[in-house]
Amino acid sequence: MQTPETRYAKSGDVNIAYQVVGDGPLDLVLVPGFASHLEVAWEEPSLARLLSRLASFSRLITFDKRGTGLSDRVSLNELPTLEQRMDDVRAVMDAVGSERAALFGISEGGPMSVLFAATYPERTSALVLYGSYARHPAQGLAAEQRQPFLDAMERSWGQGMAMGMFAPSRAEDHQFKQWWARFERLGASPGAAVAILRMAVEIDIRHVLPTIRVPTLILHRAEERAVPVEGARYMAEHIPGAKYVELPGIDHCPWVGDSDAILDEIQEFLTGVRPAPEPDRVLATVLFTDIVGSTEKAAELGDRQWHHLLDSYYTLARKELDLFRGREIKTTGDGFLATFDGPARGIRCACAISGSLGQLGIAIRAGLHTGECEVMGEDIGGIAVHIGARVAAEAAEGEVLVSSTVKDLVAGSGLEFTDRGTRRLKGVPDEWRLFAVAGGG
Repeated sequence: MQTPETRYAKSGDVNIAYQVVGDGPLDLVLVPGFASHLEVAWEEPSLARLLSRLASFSRLITFDKRGTGLSDRVSLNELPTLEQRMDDVRAVMDAVGSERAALFGISEGGPMSVLFAATYPERTSALVLYGSYARHPAQGLAAEQRQPFLDAMERSWGQGMAMGMFAPSRAEDHQFKQWWARFERLGASPGAAVAILRMAVEIDIRHVLPTIRVPTLILHRAEERAVPVEGARYMAEHIPGAKYVELPGIDHCPWVGDSDAILDEIQEFLTGVRPAPEPDRVLATVLFTDIVGSTEKAAELGDRQWHHLLDSYYTLARKELDLFRGREIKTTGDGFLATFDGPARGIRCACAISGSLGQLGIAIRAGLHTGECEVMGEDIGGIAVHIGARVAAEAAEGEVLVSSTVKDLVAGSGLEFTDRGTRRLKGVPDEWRLFAVAGGG
């Protein structure tokens, strides 16, 4: 999905940036957590997918809270109150003509969503809280215990360090860390980030919980590190009639980890219909690539230059994936795993990636196989994936190698092949005849 248009609503003297996506039968206002940036959010595929999924069954209204993202910055000495932030939500709803909406409060956005639902029940159709709390978990700490953390946070803000707490399952994903660092820098300044956290720590809305009179869903991951699950359990016990769903997982961010489990619960709660399960097996062409001599190249360049080279490689490869309708499954250290709905597109994409890398001074090997894959959330598995990986391992430098299955399926495409003979692939039954794409380097 292309990045939606960002517009502004006036809340008093402050301009609040917002976007509207989708045209579903219900309005859903997403109240972000700590800091946000409407446009950078769409640059991360997992977050873009979460937003797109929400917009598939609603008219999704997103905004940057005052002092963050694309909204007006505010004085660090005059941080917004919950009352002012509620005014911002009303201003955005008025700007888009929304009389009544469900509120989806994430993390630090939860307390304000609760207060809004209690204060304006006539404008709140439902309340959804994820990874949130009524009283900040750090509130019980003495000021001298909080200060070292705040100092460290201000020093490291904008470097992506916080993702170790908020998205630990992606801790080794270099590209995700780069995006996270940029998300931090554009979402808030270091001083604003610390000031917002100071304000959040002072929030306590426990006395408001019994006054909630709108349908409420509370979601939380049991093993997450940023916000202990006990806070969610407390809210579920004190909001009348609240539905509580505790999910497995260690990530605080709802778009990291098994986001479908969260989205399924939200969709069913708001629409009454649980989405049909995705097919767990699908026919696909699998492409594996890896850089030839990557270990030696990394040692030659050093860590920093090597990561810069990898980023350039990923950027070039992703452009070709977009062009040939490929779906990136994951990076594999120095390569890609991607799938295609047609083998000819997969071959041409592999050739295009290989051909574009001369400017970087590196070469890849690539392998393709077509078969039935097991869909496992955002990942894929099954024997077809193993075969694709083994085919790639057999390829020479600059070579695009395919299984006989792929070659047979592209008859009439104009693609030409050179027979590389029959090979026994490690860990794969039977022998496989392999073919190199002519001109594949």
